[in-house]
Amino acid sequence: MALLSKKDANLILDPLADNNPITIQVLGICSALAITAELKASIVMALSVIFVLGLGNVVISLMRNIIPSKIRIIVQLVVVAALVIVVDQVLKAFAYQLSKTLAVFVGLIITNCIIMGRFEAFALGNGVKRSFLDGIGNAAGYGIILIIVGFFRELLGSGTLLGFAVLGDPIAKTGLYSFGYENNGFMLLSPMALIVVGLLIWVQRSRNNALIEEN
Repeated sequence: MALLSKKDANLILDPLADNNPITIQVLGICSALAITAELKASIVMALSVIFVLGLGNVVISLMRNIIPSKIRIIVQLVVVAALVIVVDQVLKAFAYQLSKTLAVFVGLIITNCIIMGRFEAFALGNGVKRSFLDGIGNAAGYGIILIIVGFFRELLGSGTLLGFAVLGDPIAKTGLYSFGYENNGFMLLSPMALIVVGLLIWVQRSRNNALIEEN
């Protein structure tokens, strides 16, 4: 017997591609532009959102029958704020320098429209298992775009990945730099992040339109 039914598996798989929160729903754009100059920061932010949204969906689902409708948004904010505080404290304890880089943006997870949207649209009306899968799927879909953008921005902007030189030494002129290659500093600026995200949106929507036409 399969671990997950096809319907449950789609809760994870659909947001990774055909219903991606960033490229299809165009949500969570701000952090995709702001923290993707380094691949490491992109990965940490992706993992943080996976933790917050996955566990947050579970908590909201467990409480869905006792939350008064008039204060449900306040309750959702309290839940996500508590989880974000946990993430922030863990980063300060184990990755202090990175926590300083991400400090403002980790806090802004509280108002990430993807998280609040999944609380409101899914966790309030579904059971714990499906809510957890939905949270993990949407957070992973968000995270994979951050990682792709961070990969290209750091590689082309700094010639490194996760801080390690992969294109050679620009000072000693080794690797690609020996052929006259120069890092594109523009890749490290927010406008280039917007262009990269725009290209990903174009590719994804072109692919979806092609699938629609085939069917």
